[in-house]
Amino acid sequence: MKKITTLNEVKVGCKCKVLGIKSEGLLKQRLLDLGVVPSTIISVLRKSPFGDPTAYFIRETCIALRKEEAKDIIVSLL
Repeated sequence: MKKITTLNEVKVGCKCKVLGIKSEGLLKQRLLDLGVVPSTIISVLRKSPFGDPTAYFIRETCIALRKEEAKDIIVSLL
């Protein structure tokens, strides 16, 4: 059974699969525009020295998201 969590809880070096997005409005639209849609595989690349933002590999692109944005993305660990 796969563990379900939020993207901000996934450790560096791990991969996960997007299940959904909790946010609404402009933030949700921004995430969708970046390719964060259900079934997308995300790899956690690295955290900044102070822990925020974190770099993610999403659809062949490196994208930095802050904890506030990542906590609204529901994922299952792979």
